[in-house]
Amino acid sequence: MFRTTAAFIIAASLLLSACGMQEDASTEKTTPENEPASTVQSGQNDSTETAETDQPNAQNNPELTDDKEPTEEKVEQKIAKTYHMNENYYIKPNDKHGEKKVVLLTFDDGPKEKEMINGLIDTLDKHNAKAIFFVNGYRVESHPELLKIIHERGQIIGNHAWDHEDLKKMSTTQAAKQVTDVQDIVKDTIGVEPEFFRPPFGSGNDALKAAVQKNGMLYMTWSNGSLDWDKSTKNKPEKVIQNVLDQLNPGSNILMHELPWTVDALDELLTKLEKKGYSFVDPRSIELEAR
Repeated sequence: MFRTTAAFIIAASLLLSACGMQEDASTEKTTPENEPASTVQSGQNDSTETAETDQPNAQNNPELTDDKEPTEEKVEQKIAKTYHMNENYYIKPNDKHGEKKVVLLTFDDGPKEKEMINGLIDTLDKHNAKAIFFVNGYRVESHPELLKIIHERGQIIGNHAWDHEDLKKMSTTQAAKQVTDVQDIVKDTIGVEPEFFRPPFGSGNDALKAAVQKNGMLYMTWSNGSLDWDKSTKNKPEKVIQNVLDQLNPGSNILMHELPWTVDALDELLTKLEKKGYSFVDPRSIELEAR
């Protein structure tokens, strides 16, 4: 009896041991041979990351950016020359069917003060208008950062000679230097040269016009003086507005300045011009030769 029981116990133990070995072998085969389980998981992550990295990235690939904004330089290149200036300094459409009720906005004698410049440009932006800011070289030399504001805010820089002096009273060489020195300092400051020239006091001669043309610019004075520089309009923005309206004609080339009362007058002036059916010609659309 004892021997029979002992034999039975030994047989049962051997059977249980064999089952345990089969279970261990089954567990080991759930992962690739010789590869730890943690490595399999890491490999899956690496594969996922690689797939994401290989996807075309619009930010890194310019060809995939459909809505990429054009640079300012490209915008300028696309502006067609649809207007010209006549011998009386009025702006006229090249096409006889083109819009005649336009005005050219200009501001002389800057750049002076950041607050005034931004005030003028804020109003211009409100009315989707561009203007020429005719600058003096000595002012640019003192405050190049103000010239950069005008340029970076999308307005156009004009050449108003180095000093605000009567160029007609200078020698041909001296007057020409007044022109070229401004071209140089503007180019050095903002990377482009002016394409428009206005002599201080509107005073010039044929020799000066030739120097201006040699530098690739359009020579102009004005056809509509706001008289904002005159003592009769000082601190009277309503007078500035009325002076412009009194002289208003299609193609008016309006002379204004960087002055506090001009800043105050500009929004109402542009609003009244728009109500009269006028729009604001982009200076870049004007040919650089008068005719």
